[in-house]
Amino acid sequence: VQLQASGGGLVQAGGSLRLSCAASGLTFSNYGMGWFRQAPGKERGIVAAINRNGISTYYADSVKGRFTISRDNAKNTVFLQMNNLEPKDTAVYYCAARRAILSALYYGTGDYNYWGQGTLVTVSS
Repeated sequence: VQLQASGGGLVQAGGSLRLSCAASGLTFSNYGMGWFRQAPGKERGIVAAINRNGISTYYADSVKGRFTISRDNAKNTVFLQMNNLEPKDTAVYYCAARRAILSALYYGTGDYNYWGQGTLVTVSS
């Protein structure tokens, strides 16, 4: 299984970015997906999660109303649309995957088996 995250970069506060995570080596529709982030000196934590068919989602309180997670099972890709970015959103963003039952969402780093390499998001004030 390989997860390839992309889309990070430098953006001014109030701007937007769209992260993508392309998966290979798995039957994508059988996997729950998540986006995590890790800022310097901090632990990696959940940003958003999505179930196998994209019907159910979860967001950390800090990103609710600004970020949207989605997936395209035909393209084996999960997305994270990030709007109204703030300097506190600066971090390395990781996508993660785990085999899942249809309705399940997973929130912890230990819940996921596979991780992408991370993509850096820097928000300037």
